[in-house]
Amino acid sequence: MSGREDPPDGAPESGGPTGGDEEYGALVFDESFVQAARLQEYSAQERFADDSHAAVRSRPAAERKTGLTFSKQGVLLCLLIAMAFGTAIYMGIRNPYHTPPQPAAEPMRISLLPLAPRDAVPGAESEDLFTHSPAAAFRSGADGVTLPPARRSEHFSESEVLTALTSAKEYVVESSLDPEVLTGGAARPVRLLLNPGQQRQFDESLKSPRNDGSYAATGWMVRFDPEKTALADPRVRVDGTLVVKEEGPAALEVTADHVFAYAVRPAGGGAQEAASLFTVRREVRFHFTREDLRDHQLSVRQVSMRAGPLPCSADPSDTLVPLLAGEKAKEDGPAGTNPYADGRSAVPTCGALAANAQPSPRNPSP
Repeated sequence: MSGREDPPDGAPESGGPTGGDEEYGALVFDESFVQAARLQEYSAQERFADDSHAAVRSRPAAERKTGLTFSKQGVLLCLLIAMAFGTAIYMGIRNPYHTPPQPAAEPMRISLLPLAPRDAVPGAESEDLFTHSPAAAFRSGADGVTLPPARRSEHFSESEVLTALTSAKEYVVESSLDPEVLTGGAARPVRLLLNPGQQRQFDESLKSPRNDGSYAATGWMVRFDPEKTALADPRVRVDGTLVVKEEGPAALEVTADHVFAYAVRPAGGGAQEAASLFTVRREVRFHFTREDLRDHQLSVRQVSMRAGPLPCSADPSDTLVPLLAGEKAKEDGPAGTNPYADGRSAVPTCGALAANAQPSPRNPSP
């Protein structure tokens, strides 16, 4: 035969189909393919030596490679994926973009003015005391802390205004009406209402109370010394107002101004002990950011308190120790102020409790 010749139109174009073996010229069987084959063809010598007519034999699994041989590019790709996954986990644990810690809220300022009586403190049954005092028309407990109508403001919705008022009322109730708080046995209900930025000041006030205008425990809440004073009636009489206003486009301010009347008697005494009336006027100014409204928390900006009957010499920073039925205040009023002296005038540290602020029961105890 003359062999293969090019077709009449010449040699085929590169990449085009060809006949015979050239049709499989692009196939390459690499070593991994051969090693992974399940069948193996006998060699010519093996076929002459073997009487069987089989041209192939099955290869045992032990002779075959698994075929999981990877190219260098595959190994590199797997390493890169593993490194990326590990880096993602590491960055998740040590994320440099964590939310920065919340800045401390503005410290609360406190002013507390004890009011000393001029005469002996009158005593009687608690109901008789309330009936014959300016607190006769007051409501009991949380019913006396009434909410004004909630109306939207320029930058806050009606629901946001209502949230601020409701949170302020809750603070007033927990800090001034809860018997557990009043007797010095609980503080957590009050702490939970505070912005976390103020909780450190709150904790310091309880740990180391001092009458310095910032760290008095009685500025945060009304509480008595349980070893000296007990509640003669857990139903505290209260009357006052809540007023809300905007403090710029991003904050609300609520002012709570209330008078609280407590019936108290000596600790450890029975019902036979005469009760006396202890009155506290508290004006608390609250601050609410939008985050506070969302998280149902608040900041206490300022507390102004007047309370009596209290002796002028008492330190009211930790607990309040009222003068009880029949007791008199000592002659320990504030020192005189010299107008000729240099420097600022001292803030009064004690006041006189007006006679008409005291109850006048029909049969007062001596």
